[in-house]
Amino acid sequence: MSVYRRGACDNKGPKGKCSKCGKKRRTCGVYWYKFMWKGEMVRESTRQKNEVVARNMESAHRTRLANGEVGIRERKAVPTLGTFATLQFLPWAEATFAAKPKTWLWYRNGVRRLNCYGNLSDCAIDQIAGEHIAGYVARRQSEGLLVSSINRELQVLRRMLRLGVEWGLAELVAKVRMISGEAHREFVLTPEEEARYLAATPEPLASIATVLADTGLRPEECYRMRWDGITWANGRNGTLLVTHGKTAAARRVIPMTVRVRTLLETRWEGARRPLEGWVWVAPTRSGHIEASSRKNNMQRRSSCRRCAPSCSTHCGIRF
Repeated sequence: MSVYRRGACDNKGPKGKCSKCGKKRRTCGVYWYKFMWKGEMVRESTRQKNEVVARNMESAHRTRLANGEVGIRERKAVPTLGTFATLQFLPWAEATFAAKPKTWLWYRNGVRRLNCYGNLSDCAIDQIAGEHIAGYVARRQSEGLLVSSINRELQVLRRMLRLGVEWGLAELVAKVRMISGEAHREFVLTPEEEARYLAATPEPLASIATVLADTGLRPEECYRMRWDGITWANGRNGTLLVTHGKTAAARRVIPMTVRVRTLLETRWEGARRPLEGWVWVAPTRSGHIEASSRKNNMQRRSSCRRCAPSCSTHCGIRF
């Protein structure tokens, strides 16, 4: 039998009574159960003196083991969106994107906006439905937010919900869809407009704009250019080595045009031919020009209003 009593009466007392309880009835001891599960012995005490209750407890133990074997688990308490964001999501984002502070700030700002909407932040992550998301979108639109800005916040929400499923906090979450109507700007800068813009732009922004236009570098990649990453002898006009970028594939070698080589070579000669160091030196914490220094150093505005969108995209200059 899988259920048995331990510590039963011994009948060693006077007149055949139990030496422990002094009775002839089997009142001493408690029931235990034991059985084999996947080659291992399971033995536990029920702490019960009733055999029927002990057998029910054994059956419940077998059921729990069987449910676990087929993937069934007892349902855990699902955290609310606000609790999950504060205690788990934000620490994960900060640790994951420690080398990319802008990405970490983007996640943090998105979480702050989501937590301001109580109907969403106070709801368990597996209970968030389309109506909660629609209510959040309607509130942000009433505050005058653009579609593109709302979609960025929805992307943070989508990432949070997917991580909740991945980490086993919820089995199923709502599907977050981006709202339509997002504006996409496309602009082609003509040579005439480029010449007018460069003529009206002070240094070093004019040189930076020239490098961006001819090489296709991202602004952050251009700001981090170093003299030891420039090779004058490679290729036809020399090459630029990009060591830092937005993605892992950003590390690459880019050929220079005649105009970029002439510009950089003149700057190199003026700096007394350094072998290393930043190309665009600035009095910032990093030592090179940043997005903030671009705006502070901009003293004149271009007379070409039509090229403003492109200039704002490439150089961060606002008109």
